[in-house]
Amino acid sequence: MKAVVFYEHGEAPMERFMEVFPKHQEMEEEFIKAGKVLGTGAFANPGEGAMAIFTNKAAAEEFVKRDPFVAEGLIAKVTIKEWNDELA
Repeated sequence: MKAVVFYEHGEAPMERFMEVFPKHQEMEEEFIKAGKVLGTGAFANPGEGAMAIFTNKAAAEEFVKRDPFVAEGLIAKVTIKEWNDELA
């Protein structure tokens, strides 16, 4: 079963996110190459957070655990939900 991760941004300015972004992107690329993440990105309105779709809950949990955005305290809230993809 797939899993969706929702990130809610904390109070950090966008400049701080951009400082940490290269480390986040490097890890994201690792997950993409391993086939663990199916889609990821920020919501259209700045500050609304982001989401990603993973192949399973274990991959989603591993990503969150290792994500520099989370480790650096830039994410105020993380929600992981298992998802029944009806198009798969």
